[in-house]
Amino acid sequence: MIAKLAWRNTWFKPLNTILSIILLMSSVAIITVLILLQKQFEEQFSSNADDIDLVLGAQGSPLQLVLSSVYQMDAPTGNINYAEAKTWMQNPFVKSAIPLAYGDNYLGFKILGTTPEYLAKFGGKVEQGKMFSQTFEVVLGSEIAQKLQLKVGDTFYGSHGDAKEGEKHEEAAYKVVGIASKTGKVVDNLILSNIQSVWAMHETHDHEEGVHPHGEDEHVHIEGDENQVSEEGKEITAVLIKFRNKMGIVLWPRMIAQNTKMQAASPAIEINRLFTLFGIGLEALQYLAYGIMLISGISIFIALFNTLKERKYEFALLRIQGASRFQLLQTILIESLVLCTIGFLFGTILGRIALLFISKSSDEEFKIAFNPLEFVWEKEGILFLVTIFVGLLAAFIPAIKAYRLNISKTLSNA
Repeated sequence: MIAKLAWRNTWFKPLNTILSIILLMSSVAIITVLILLQKQFEEQFSSNADDIDLVLGAQGSPLQLVLSSVYQMDAPTGNINYAEAKTWMQNPFVKSAIPLAYGDNYLGFKILGTTPEYLAKFGGKVEQGKMFSQTFEVVLGSEIAQKLQLKVGDTFYGSHGDAKEGEKHEEAAYKVVGIASKTGKVVDNLILSNIQSVWAMHETHDHEEGVHPHGEDEHVHIEGDENQVSEEGKEITAVLIKFRNKMGIVLWPRMIAQNTKMQAASPAIEINRLFTLFGIGLEALQYLAYGIMLISGISIFIALFNTLKERKYEFALLRIQGASRFQLLQTILIESLVLCTIGFLFGTILGRIALLFISKSSDEEFKIAFNPLEFVWEKEGILFLVTIFVGLLAAFIPAIKAYRLNISKTLSNA
């Protein structure tokens, strides 16, 4: 009976009720989005940088180098000489070194020249077909195969640079020989080939335009399925390095800066710096959201306080009919909790809908997707308790006034 009465009283003034719910729903939605974004963003960045101690690349911004080489999210800082990089890759300190050469793109998806170890580093394997072994053979990330409906045996032409609308390289077609398993990491949105494919494609393109960037003796030999590309004078974009011990992480950045025209950037350091900047922005938005929640609490308080004045005769009659003081107090508290529960439920739904749109945008732009159906039980549980606390706080004074209602005085004034 009390719960039914509280539900009916909640909608005594529907506009006030709807305003309170909208304010509460907005704050919960913002906080929900921030909780999910922070967790998934940090998880994706941390997992993609596993087992990468340093990134060797051209001089420039170390953060840009890490973002472009590890996360494929930015333009590279430039190219480095492959022969020079190779001497560092073969250093006894190095446990593994994976070279990267940025090529072109296909419909906005990057074509990356590398070695088969690159896929294995991200926990992937070839699920269909085989690993690339010849020039112009490619292995597709699982997301690309699904989105573009490509299969083993298909061929396509890459576009110059990283722009989807770039000039097509129609002098040679890439052939899909394998499709990688789903990893949930950056490799899912990459087209992988060997480094010779990147060199051959661009040298073929340069020669067709009458350009000989590496001298008259340089040539690309293409006969059927066999492709031979000279390494002399060639460049790559970056190298992902894993050391045998942690001393290399400390010593190499200074050694490389002093002895070469390259730089060595630590993903851990740069991503921690990025998380700090990202965290400041999230914290500011969280303060804003909790500010909106406080305003919604004030709105609930005003609504309950005003309706209490208009319903005091109703409460007096309830007391005469046998309702206890505690039941009146209970009615006010339940009304507030109903508003808070509705606001929280719709807020979490709205937050996940918003994250879905954010995910679509970030997937198109940066090839990073977020899961709106994930639940962060601990933080969202705390958010629910905070929401309920705001409701109880807003209902406290009106509930106490209902509890202390003087029946005889109220009815005599009536």
